[in-house]
Amino acid sequence: RKDIVTSSDSSESKLSRCLNTVDLTLLGVGSTLGVGVYVLAGGIARDTAGPAIILSFLVAGVASALSGLCYAEFGARVPKAGSAYVYSYVTVGELAAFVIGWNLLLEYVIGTASVARAYSGYLDSLLNNTMKNAFRSAMPMDSPFLAEYPDWTAFFITLVLAFV
Repeated sequence: RKDIVTSSDSSESKLSRCLNTVDLTLLGVGSTLGVGVYVLAGGIARDTAGPAIILSFLVAGVASALSGLCYAEFGARVPKAGSAYVYSYVTVGELAAFVIGWNLLLEYVIGTASVARAYSGYLDSLLNNTMKNAFRSAMPMDSPFLAEYPDWTAFFITLVLAFV
C-alpha cells in the first residue's frame, strides 16, 4: 500500500528541512568514513587486492553518486522531510519501507560495533596488547567464525555510545 502525500502534508510535520548543501555533504562524508577506513583499505590493498582496489573504489564512487542522485530525486518529489524509510514508504509502499527501515537499523548496529571494535584495537595497540592477552587468557573462544576472545572493551564502548 502506498501513502498518498500532498504538499499540504508537509505543513503538519514537526520536522523541517534545515540542512543546507554543505551540511548534507559533510554528514554523508562523516557517515561513510569510519574509524579504520584508511587502515583497512591500506591493509587490503597491500595483502589481498593490490592495484585492483583503485578500480573497486571507482565503482563504489559511481554507485555513491548514483545513490545521491536518487536521494535528490526523492527529496524533490516527496514534500516531507525524511530518510530512506519515508521515501520508500511514500513511493513504493509499506512492505518495502518495513524492510528498508530494519536494514537501516541493522546498518547502524553493525557500524557502531565495527567502530567500537576499531577503537578497542587502537587502544589495545597503544597498551602493547595487554587487553588482548588478558581477554584471551580469561575467555578463549575456539570457533573458526568468531574472534579469538570476547572484546569487552568494544562492548562497553558500544554501551557508552548507546546511552550518549
